[in-house]
Amino acid sequence: MKIALVHDYLAQDGGAERVLKTFHEIWPQAPIFVLFHNKKMIDSLPEAKINQSFISRLPFGKKFFQWYLPLMPVATEKHNLHEFDVVLSSTSSFAKGVLTRPETLHISYCHTPPRYLWTEAHEYLTDLRLNRAVKALLPRIIYKLRMWDQMSADRVDFFIANSRTVQLRINKYYRRASDLIYPPVDLEKFRVAPAISDYFAAGGRLVPYKKIDLVVKTFNRLKWPLKIFGVGPELNALQKMAKPNIEFLGKISDEEKASLLGQARAFIHPQLEDCGITPLETMASGRPVIAYAAGGATETVLPNETGVFFHKQNWESLYKILLNFDPYSWDGERVRQHAAKFNSANFKQKIKDYVEHRYEEFKKGLSQERLFV
Repeated sequence: MKIALVHDYLAQDGGAERVLKTFHEIWPQAPIFVLFHNKKMIDSLPEAKINQSFISRLPFGKKFFQWYLPLMPVATEKHNLHEFDVVLSSTSSFAKGVLTRPETLHISYCHTPPRYLWTEAHEYLTDLRLNRAVKALLPRIIYKLRMWDQMSADRVDFFIANSRTVQLRINKYYRRASDLIYPPVDLEKFRVAPAISDYFAAGGRLVPYKKIDLVVKTFNRLKWPLKIFGVGPELNALQKMAKPNIEFLGKISDEEKASLLGQARAFIHPQLEDCGITPLETMASGRPVIAYAAGGATETVLPNETGVFFHKQNWESLYKILLNFDPYSWDGERVRQHAAKFNSANFKQKIKDYVEHRYEEFKKGLSQERLFV
């Protein structure tokens, strides 16, 4: 079985990229096809053979890749995958649109249908800080990309969703069924700390949909210690908004993150996330999650066992939950035991078994079809 891995692009180190790294660990000889990559991401995939599209050679193609959004469907279709028996794509946008031969099996691990085309299309156009000319063109571009995205879903033989939340989206926007395999968590990097500190934690990529501003507004009023990790376009605005009890840590290492989460009173998760890796990492550290009751968090956080929910996405709702929150009432080992269900070893075995099983089925189907030719 000759397999190829396809990913949208390697511009940041997020949950989707961790899934790709895990695929690479399962199939280290499989080449990886992306639209483009940056050096830092290449360093995180040692010995991988990574193929880039023509977008990587365009002026500022890696730094300002958003300029080339209309070209990404064409660039994706130019990936030459004719020599492979199986194509496994990892995607939240373009990678599922690759062209494969009839005798090639295409399995797509879908992190979500593109947010900016479907679930958050109106918010995306409203929030963009662009000039009027660009904003005038964007609706037409988005419309064409949405049509291509829906069409590209028909090229996939089997979808895997990373959560039930994403399963519903795949069914809604693509009218396709999918199988569920939750993403992996590297439990070995996280441990239950012997004692907790006086702060709460929040963070990730600091972009609008993460709703970190909601957390800042809440802790401005509580005046309790809060540590926020991560970088992104919202960082400056959040720093200006925050009072002295809120500390911004910037980009932190995996080791620093493990220490931060392990000693926090709780991790605040205010966004609607497709699945959400950091809440799982927090639980792997034996600490509870205070989450907005929507999306993937409702599938991974057990109410009053590994965390608590607030039900309106505003600071008032979070504020009320925090006032009644007891950070010392949680059994760290029990919380970690729940997170162990999502460990990397389980994920690797499930993905490997799934791909091999589907490929065997696929080969039998091709053999049966040939009998009628």
